[in-house]
Amino acid sequence: MTVPLSSDRPAQGVAPHDFRALMAGFPTGVGIVTAFQPDGRPIGMTCSSICSVSLTPSPTLLVCLRKGSPTLAALLSAGTFALNLLHEGGRATAELFASGDPDRFDRVAWRSGAGFGGPHLPADSHVTADCEISQYNAIGDHEAVFGKVTAVTAEEPERAPLLYGRRRYAVWPAG
Repeated sequence: MTVPLSSDRPAQGVAPHDFRALMAGFPTGVGIVTAFQPDGRPIGMTCSSICSVSLTPSPTLLVCLRKGSPTLAALLSAGTFALNLLHEGGRATAELFASGDPDRFDRVAWRSGAGFGGPHLPADSHVTADCEISQYNAIGDHEAVFGKVTAVTAEEPERAPLLYGRRRYAVWPAG
């Protein structure tokens, strides 16, 4: 039996606030997607819409970014990006990169190097994946971007992952 969550449901589908409530109840890891702009400047944003897609024939992951995002424009232009998965100490960086602050890269430690899809955030990440874009698809107000993983760098693998759910940050519980 299906029970609607609210009475202001649109004629077809689910009301946006009901969908947000649904997704708020699904805790997920927190990452920062980074890329280099055409002029070489770094850009990035906090992202929790992250998914493993395939192991073979090529390890592939998915990130979903809002249409109109400068980060999305940069990674589509570059054809590459990095996904920095944050550890328990990365909350302030997650909030900074979600804020839109234009000077965010001046306020965090980052590095670049040969083969990097985007800047790495070694002080705040437990692992970073460098990716080449294999395809992207518009879905509503977002782009689903598929990245073929070309390298994985363990930054601080012993640190617990940062999670986001119910509109708050948390840490993976000690086992």
